[in-house]
Amino acid sequence: MNETQPLVQVENLTKHFPVFRGIVIQRKVGAVRAVDGISFTIQRGETLGLVGESGCGKTTAGRTLLGLYPATAGVVTIDGRDVRSAKGRNLLAIRRTAQMIFQDPYASLNPRWTVNSIVSEPLRVHHLFKTEPERVERVQELMGLVGLSGRLINRFPHEFSGGQRQRIGVARALASDPKFIVCDEPISALDVSIQAQVVNLLEDLQDRLGLTYLFIAHDLSMVRHICDRVAVMYLGVMAEMADHNELYEHPLHPYTKALLSAVPVPDPKKDRARRRIILAGDVPSPINPPSGCRFHPRCPLADEQCSREVPQWRLTAPGHWVACHKV
Repeated sequence: MNETQPLVQVENLTKHFPVFRGIVIQRKVGAVRAVDGISFTIQRGETLGLVGESGCGKTTAGRTLLGLYPATAGVVTIDGRDVRSAKGRNLLAIRRTAQMIFQDPYASLNPRWTVNSIVSEPLRVHHLFKTEPERVERVQELMGLVGLSGRLINRFPHEFSGGQRQRIGVARALASDPKFIVCDEPISALDVSIQAQVVNLLEDLQDRLGLTYLFIAHDLSMVRHICDRVAVMYLGVMAEMADHNELYEHPLHPYTKALLSAVPVPDPKKDRARRRIILAGDVPSPINPPSGCRFHPRCPLADEQCSREVPQWRLTAPGHWVACHKV
C-alpha cells in the first residue's frame, strides 16, 4: 500500500433513506436526503473534524463511510479497499482496519455481556488470538491502555460510570488494532469534567498507535483543539473545509461564520465586542431541501442566484474549500 496516499478517500458520498406511507400497502413518497454528495480525504495520522447542527448528516456520513449504512451513491476507499463493493474477506479486512466509537456509552455496550466479552468480541471475530487466556490477557492490556484496571473485566456495563463506559468503548475499538477510527461525538454524553480526559486519551492513543480519526462533534472549541482540519456540514452537504486555524481565523461561508460567532469566549471584553450572528428561520426538511444553495433561506447574503444555482465545491486558497456564490 502506498503510504503517501490518503488513508480515507470519499467521493460524492450519498445516503438517502426512503420514506413510505401506508400500513397495509406501503408506497414510497420521498426520501430523507441525509447525506447528499460529500467529498473529502483524510491523510494517515490526521484528525479531520466534522461539525454542523443536529440533523445535518454528520453521524450518517460517519456510519455510511464505514459501511454500517449502505451508501446510495459515491465511492469510499479505506486503506485502498472499496467499502461499497467489499464482501467476505475484504469486508472483514475493512472491519479490522476501520472502527467506530459511538456517541452513547450506555446504548453502545451490551448490558448482558461482561467487559471481557465486549472487548474480546473483535478478537474472536478476526481470529487474532487462538486461546481464551491469550484473549483475556489482551483485554487486560487494552483496559490498561485506556486507563482502567484489568481486574474489572468480569464486571457488567451498569457497574461503571459514563466516562468509564466510553473508555470501554474505546478499548473495544482498539481491539482489532485499527488504522482509522470514526469518533461519533464521543464526549457529548459525558460530564464536562470527564470530556477533557477522554479527549486527552484519544490524542495520546493517536500519538502512541499512529491512528487516524474522523472526529464528529458539536463543540467547536474542542474540535479546534483536537483536529488538524475541520469540515462544516449543512443539511447533508459540505459548506466549508480548511485547516483548523485557517477556518477559525478566516471563515468564508456565512454558515461557518454564524457557527463560530456562537462559540463562547472566556474574555468578557472580547465577548461583548464581537458580533453575534443570529440566523433567521429553522433548518429546512431534508425530505424537501431548498433549491440552489441549501443555506439560502437563512443566509443574510442570499440573492436570486443562490436560490437558483447550486454552488460549486471549489478551492479558494491552499487547502481551503468552500461552496458559496458570495466568496
